[in-house]
Amino acid sequence: MKALAAALAVVVIVLQCRVWFSADGVRAVARLRQAVAVQRVQNEQLAERNQQLAAEVRDLKTGMAALEERARSDLGMIAHDETFYQVVPARPPGAPQPQTRTAATH
Repeated sequence: MKALAAALAVVVIVLQCRVWFSADGVRAVARLRQAVAVQRVQNEQLAERNQQLAAEVRDLKTGMAALEERARSDLGMIAHDETFYQVVPARPPGAPQPQTRTAATH
């Protein structure tokens, strides 16, 4: 009977060592839980981005305001009754003069 109890104790110890110290044991479960948590955060960020893109698509399909804003910012367009002004920053003192191209005559 003592031999059976000793054998069972050895088996339990070996199995516990495999659970705690093997590559497929508790450490692997902890790594997988951490990977799942990271993936959930990424999924939440992507879901929020998808919602923003869906709202932008709805705006572009239904309203002219979003379409005009896109044309102005992305394409640099202006309306027919507007005047375009380009503001050029002043050159700092001592900066070289910009070179102008002149047409060469033959």
